[in-house]
Amino acid sequence: MQIAIIGLGEVGRCYAKPLHEAGFELTLCEARPSPAATELAAQWGLPIHDKPGAWLASAQWVLSCVTGAQALAVVEQVVPHVLAGASLADLTTASPDVKRRAAAHAAEHGVRYVDTAIMGAISLNWVRTPLLASGDGAEELKVVLEQAGGRVQAIPGGVAGDAISLKILRSVFTKGMEALSVELLTSAEKQGVRDKLYEQLSDIDQTPLRSFIDMLVRTHVVHAKRRAHEVHDAQGELASQGLPSLVLPGVEQRFRDTAGKLEHHPLEAADPSVDQALQWLLANNTAQA
Repeated sequence: MQIAIIGLGEVGRCYAKPLHEAGFELTLCEARPSPAATELAAQWGLPIHDKPGAWLASAQWVLSCVTGAQALAVVEQVVPHVLAGASLADLTTASPDVKRRAAAHAAEHGVRYVDTAIMGAISLNWVRTPLLASGDGAEELKVVLEQAGGRVQAIPGGVAGDAISLKILRSVFTKGMEALSVELLTSAEKQGVRDKLYEQLSDIDQTPLRSFIDMLVRTHVVHAKRRAHEVHDAQGELASQGLPSLVLPGVEQRFRDTAGKLEHHPLEAADPSVDQALQWLLANNTAQA
């Protein structure tokens, strides 16, 4: 099987070496190859093409490893040259909308498009970095990359845009938790109660994550007003310790926004399900004042 790799930065090189070692035939493309890319290609006696072209006709798979800003342009440049039935895996950080547009363009040319999100730091785990894949051909991509030592989770029934959307949403959760944890533990450490804090959070630790976040959303649309006051008081306490919060002002605004809209558009259910809570939040668009 022949695999073309477009883009020979860190990501492209990460997959080129193990794919070559696994016995796949590679073709390479990079407009401005770095010394590392040039050296790698020279080891295998392979040329580096400077742009997509007729040389792609023999490729069964194309891995797009460019930047997110180049993602759509690369698909537009590649699909006229590959044969119908070929597959393209987009490993870029392009937005969900861009990936959906790229998939539609590829489909017009009979090319399968797999939205492939890198779910970790390539520099740490290289080919073992988890990938999340969605779209037509995701399962086949999993088979190909796992032969080279890769780790791929194909989303059942997923379409282009799903993988990168889930990566972004995961980042919203983990980066938000990271920022909050920094403020939480620095305050606990300053007060000498960090170990006791872990004990007080043990009930959360024992709750399944899905149950916990669903509970937060369900009760948010019931108790937002009271919790806004609690968050305001917590900010004052952190400030008094010389640790003014950068996170909690946004948290307070979120609660106050919900509380204000509840006054004009009350919930029908006294104890809403998570579905009811989410539908109310979407209908009232809490991102706007």
